[in-house]
Amino acid sequence: MTLGRSSLPIEIQKLIIAFSSLPGIGPKTAQRLTFYILSQSVDETLKLSEALKDVKKNLSYCQCCFFITSEENINTCNFCHEKESPSICVVENIVDAITIDMSGIHSGTYHILHGSISPMNGIGPENLKIDALINRINTESPEEIILATNPTLEGEATSMYLSNFIKENYKNIKITKLAKGLASGTDLEFSDFNTLSNAFENRTDMN
Repeated sequence: MTLGRSSLPIEIQKLIIAFSSLPGIGPKTAQRLTFYILSQSVDETLKLSEALKDVKKNLSYCQCCFFITSEENINTCNFCHEKESPSICVVENIVDAITIDMSGIHSGTYHILHGSISPMNGIGPENLKIDALINRINTESPEEIILATNPTLEGEATSMYLSNFIKENYKNIKITKLAKGLASGTDLEFSDFNTLSNAFENRTDMN
């Protein structure tokens, strides 16, 4: 049972609240993490603190594909610079790009939207990296846009929005999406290799 916050020192309360703000972390897990940190030595805690600080201080997003990169490599990161492909695979988040890239089923470039369209959460197209994708289409003239959004309501809405926009404005670009087979309502990162590979290789034409 989760302890009442009023009975805890303010420092503990603040850390529980901070952990609770992380995705997938509920009150009980936040409390366990907090007391685990409290049980660690000062050196171990400082290592965690330094790692968090370095991530925020030294890393940023590539201004081309919006993958993680260093501040010195912000305009074109190694993740997209080292790849040459007539296709751009559009995903919702960085983990999805890593999942697909590690599987080896796509050797081309990626574009990370950093979210999906979700009116209920106040997230519209203007809140995603869609304008940057359009700029890439204009400058790179890809032959194919692969829509690899998650098989959720938000992912499908995002895929449909992008498909309609690209079809209306770019007649010569092939638009495909991952084939059915991925479990509805789940994220790409939780799909096994065979399921993801089949969905990618048998992607459907949306033109």
